[in-house]
Amino acid sequence: MTALTLSTAAAPGLRADAIVIGVGKGGKGPVLAPGADAVDKAYDGRLAGILETLGASGAEGEITKLPAPAGFKAPLVLAVGLGTEPEDDQAYDAEALRRAAGVAARALAGNKKAAFALPVADAADLGAIAEGALLGAYSFDAYKGIAPAAKKDAKGNGKGPLGEAALLGGKPRDKDHKAAVERALAVTEELNRARDLVNTPPNDLDPEAFAAVAQTAAKEHGIKVEVLDEKALEKGGYGGILGVGAGSAAGPRLVKLSYTHAKAAKHLAFVGKGITYDSGGISLKPAGHNETMKCDMSGAAAVFAAVVAAARLGLEVNVTGWLALAENMPSGSATRPGDVLRMYSGKTVEVLNTDAEGRLVLADALWAASAEKPDAIVDVATLTGAMVLALGSRTFGVMANDDAFRAAIVDAAEEVGEPSWPMPLPEHLRKGMDSPTADLANMGERMGGGLVAGLFLREFVGEGITWAHLDIAGPAFNESGPFGYTPKGGTGSAVRTLVRLAELTAAGDLG
Repeated sequence: MTALTLSTAAAPGLRADAIVIGVGKGGKGPVLAPGADAVDKAYDGRLAGILETLGASGAEGEITKLPAPAGFKAPLVLAVGLGTEPEDDQAYDAEALRRAAGVAARALAGNKKAAFALPVADAADLGAIAEGALLGAYSFDAYKGIAPAAKKDAKGNGKGPLGEAALLGGKPRDKDHKAAVERALAVTEELNRARDLVNTPPNDLDPEAFAAVAQTAAKEHGIKVEVLDEKALEKGGYGGILGVGAGSAAGPRLVKLSYTHAKAAKHLAFVGKGITYDSGGISLKPAGHNETMKCDMSGAAAVFAAVVAAARLGLEVNVTGWLALAENMPSGSATRPGDVLRMYSGKTVEVLNTDAEGRLVLADALWAASAEKPDAIVDVATLTGAMVLALGSRTFGVMANDDAFRAAIVDAAEEVGEPSWPMPLPEHLRKGMDSPTADLANMGERMGGGLVAGLFLREFVGEGITWAHLDIAGPAFNESGPFGYTPKGGTGSAVRTLVRLAELTAAGDLG
């Protein structure tokens, strides 16, 4: 992973492959952002005009490269667009800095070191730049034929990720600055681990392999871990998880990760959908819908990463993560449409569509989490295509049994730069899941399918427990080109929101 350092060196004398500066979009052309002063001075105050001549406008994500001025030890200046210049001397917001740093880090892939001279008004800005640089520099090369460090193009240039991001404007001995960088490092390393898991092919990441990864990380960071295999799940009556995994040669698992703090006053439970591959089961997905279904465990990856990040940050809150892991495959032993499963809660569910499997594994895990009476439960899942139709590919939906809790999650997501939107749980849609055979069916009305899924999950939340459901089906896997600090492939969606929720709970600012 890209190294992260704080540097007090002046830009001209810093040994690096490039100096990164910010450019805003002003009313009359590009405007240099704070942090670029030393570079502009070396261009005799003409840098903004030079950039405009080169076609730069300061638009978000825009990249302009130019030779460094005489006397600089770095050979290149990279100007990255920050978007519209803030009014009335206001600072650029954290997300603009995060995205700009990510774009720059991607553009500088193959270089050993880059110095980021972006605007730093406070420790939060420094943390945002650090996050953006580390997330933007991410690459997944585990299955390439040549090791990343050895990869060269025709000109002999390296193609690995940026080696080091040196942040200018920070103070290495400042307590707040140091804490901001350490937090960014912990969160981004775990988020990138979640990305790795999502990107790993399903032949190498079945439920057992995922559970092994969780066990290794738990041991490293002092987290208690419990893994229920097929025999334990059968003995415990986890009919939902077993029913989904029945068609696969790879057995299902339920992984419980418990991070505790001696001073914790609150307990959060995070529940993640972990379908390591989703063929749809007997209700087989149509052609063209199977190729990216390794990403159907993104919710479990997010929960796993958030629990480990909470432990690394030493947050004063107890956090339990539940990873409901199964592979949904068609075979002679697979659950059929029309079968009835007896869930861990004791309720029976008529399975009308085996491709509506995520809610089945989550139902068992939600009931298990409820048994511990946490202060709140948040589940995360790539649950419905309906949510993608409603909100697109970059925004996740938030449903909850408490309006204030739902609003708090949306606010936390916005704070960390993860777009979300509050969604309702309309009571009239519940009737559509009535079954003549079982307590309820796993399908209801077609219209509003994402909301129906949320209503189904609500049935398995313990009485009196505050609960929210995050449907990340849209942003969990980016099938288009990279943007900002978001790569193509697994994104790590919801990790930062969950970590922020844990931080707010630890501080007593969330209920």
